[in-house]
Amino acid sequence: MQNYIKLDDFKKLELRIAKIIKVEDIPNKDKLYLITVSYGNEQSTIVSGIKPYYKKEELIGKKIVVIYNLEPKNFAGYPSNGMLLAVDDGTKVSLITIDRDVTEGSKVS
Repeated sequence: MQNYIKLDDFKKLELRIAKIIKVEDIPNKDKLYLITVSYGNEQSTIVSGIKPYYKKEELIGKKIVVIYNLEPKNFAGYPSNGMLLAVDDGTKVSLITIDRDVTEGSKVS
């Protein structure tokens, strides 16, 4: 049985398109990257555990889907302002990207 949510709950999420512009290693963390993304008129950082699945150079320039309004948190001493969305099928992880070039910061609806 599915665990349904109400449409109003989904509407609380602000999903936006972000472009990855910088990827840094976090010292002594084998799974974490500090990723800088651009929303067009602003930049933000996201800490993500995708290091085992992607090389830094593979990520630069990708346009991805991000939860923009997630409460900020610190991970390993670094600020994370949002969450990138990815698929994990148990053997591979794949970022959720877009199939057309749209403006950074665009809202997903």
